[in-house]
Amino acid sequence: MSEILFSHSYYYKLDPKQWKNKTPFPPLGTLYAASLMRKNGYEVDLFDTNLLDNPNNIIPILEKTKPKYLVIYDDGFNYLTKMCLTNMREACFEMIAIGKKYDCIVVVCSSDSTDHYEKYLDQGADFIIKGEGEITLLELLNAIENSQPSNQISGIVYRKETQTIVNPKRNVLQNLDELPQPAWDLVDIESYKAIWKQSKQEFTLNIATTRGCPYKCNWCAKPIYGNRYNAHSPEYIVKEIQYLQDHFGVKRFWMCDDIFGLKPNWVQEFNRELDKTQLKIKYFIQSRVDLLLKEDTIDALAQSGLEEVWVGAESASQKILDAMDKGTKVEEIYQATQLLKAKNIKVAFFLQFGYLGENKADIQKTIAMVKALQPDNIGISVSYPLPGTLFYEKVKDDLKLKANWSDSDDFEMMFNGTYSSSFYRKLQRFVHKEYRKAQGIGHLKSILKQPSQLNFGKLMSILKLGYYVPSVFMDGWHLKMNDHES
Repeated sequence: MSEILFSHSYYYKLDPKQWKNKTPFPPLGTLYAASLMRKNGYEVDLFDTNLLDNPNNIIPILEKTKPKYLVIYDDGFNYLTKMCLTNMREACFEMIAIGKKYDCIVVVCSSDSTDHYEKYLDQGADFIIKGEGEITLLELLNAIENSQPSNQISGIVYRKETQTIVNPKRNVLQNLDELPQPAWDLVDIESYKAIWKQSKQEFTLNIATTRGCPYKCNWCAKPIYGNRYNAHSPEYIVKEIQYLQDHFGVKRFWMCDDIFGLKPNWVQEFNRELDKTQLKIKYFIQSRVDLLLKEDTIDALAQSGLEEVWVGAESASQKILDAMDKGTKVEEIYQATQLLKAKNIKVAFFLQFGYLGENKADIQKTIAMVKALQPDNIGISVSYPLPGTLFYEKVKDDLKLKANWSDSDDFEMMFNGTYSSSFYRKLQRFVHKEYRKAQGIGHLKSILKQPSQLNFGKLMSILKLGYYVPSVFMDGWHLKMNDHES
């Protein structure tokens, strides 16, 4: 069968904030697609852009291997790809042009091309896969190989002469275990380990146990896996973990699901399967506070090796949570955080400022929650309009000058919010410093009560109070001077 060169269009080095973290993850979604195509007789290779900074690096590979197909298949499990960052879009356009120069049939599957397929067709892409792509890709390439028409293949967009043909949408895959294990052997794991070593963190690989999310937060887009929720079996996931341990010595994992463990009893079955195979792991997840409060979920998570949970707290204003259609209560954030800490599980908050209708009182409630609960980490963003969402429809008329960030640290307000971009940038810095100040004070109080609990991390947190206390005061003053509405 013909050769496929798989690639993707996320370059960590073109996203300075993420590259600074030195914690890159391989393109898992791309590896699933490559594995399925290889199982069906195609020769596959991977040009992994994650650790590179220039699309021209693909040229020597194309010259040497001369693949028939260049498949630019983004990792839909990497939430940053949903943001459709312009740095990555432009890199993809360059890769399309290079692929066509070397006579490749170019196929693109990504969140951005799903939402803006005309832009990618204009750049020379032959086919765009809308949404979940493995089965669509297999049918498409089989049709090309057998000189069959493309008009019956669900989930693709292409041009016929000057007309854009948009075929019917493909339903998402329900039995995920039908897919072969991801093609991890295509990844240069040692190069990832070398970058992680610089981060001073334990090397970690990414695993997806599910696809999709059934919740309806009105700012969250689901262009690849949709609003349906489908899960691998615990047996499938434990088999993958066993492979990664045996071949790469990995014992820590990022479960990159939108929502981990939503299927009833899945976490409990996963815990039993790990115990049966005598696998010991550490992992961290994303979840919802209301889900964590159900049944014995937290107990089972703790027993199976969970280290940390990132929850979409978003805001401590119930008014804002309701406006977002978040479906959670502020008191649930408090309750879940306290239960997780009682089990020695770290808890981290995703926080979102700038949503429509948010005012100074709402912001103060969120800051007060961070100081009171002292999560182990926080991630702050401003509301970001993604195509296909109700929120986007509300603000799309404002998106005349800019509709996408260039990278994930752009932090530009792209719609007419309550305050200016400058205010929210200052607010982000202020909240981070307020958080570090509260953390240091908390550590100081605990050490005064129990001096034996002092460690290097707590000592550094306390010493940094000499910076954060005056800095918070000054940043707070600047915020008050700049809190006029935009």
